Amino acid sequence: MKLKVCGMKYQDNIEAVASLQPDFLGFIFHEESPRHFEGIIPEFPKSIHKVGVFVDKTVEFIANQIEKHKLSAIQLHGHESPEMCRILKSTNAKIIKVFSIKDTFDFSVLTPYEEVCDYFLFDTKGKLPGGNGYTFNWDVLTDYPSTKPFFLSGGIGLEQKEKLKEFINSEASKYCFAIDVNSKFEIEAGLKNIEELKEFKNSL
Repeated sequence: MKLKVCGMKYQDNIEAVASLQPDFLGFIFHEESPRHFEGIIPEFPKSIHKVGVFVDKTVEFIANQIEKHKLSAIQLHGHESPEMCRILKSTNAKIIKVFSIKDTFDFSVLTPYEEVCDYFLFDTKGKLPGGNGYTFNWDVLTDYPSTKPFFLSGGIGLEQKEKLKEFINSEASKYCFAIDVNSKFEIEAGLKNIEELKEFKNSL
């Protein structure tokens, strides 16, 4: 199971998290987020994929950030259309399209995105487009009709270790590609607790 740590913000903290060698580090390019990233991403091993997180940005803006930061994947958290995803595929960045879930979900909305995305990401429906700090009902994913690999996100922390173990051993996780963590491992918005991340990664 892969690990993505999202909402990175501070240079020293980015380097410290990178030393744990997660598979993905996420950088949020959304001004309204307390984890909005500005500046230059420091050097870290190329084995760690840089993911840019965007909410209803233009193709031009996203393409510029891909070029500037050498992003290997982009995570689309807004109302981006399948056609927009198709255009963005020409950047050669992997496309992760986010869908929010609470207690139920209409999986038919995934169909138009099947051909134009590399991964789906399932997050908790909340007031903010991510970083809300609580989980959705993972049992919903038992009915996942696709073979597209997905990221599991939304309020995942150390207290979910046992629940996560049950999920990973269940049929619902068959196409779960990665676990995405953020706010539950923070000292403050954008500043991650290294020891807790280390413990979680080891348990994963």
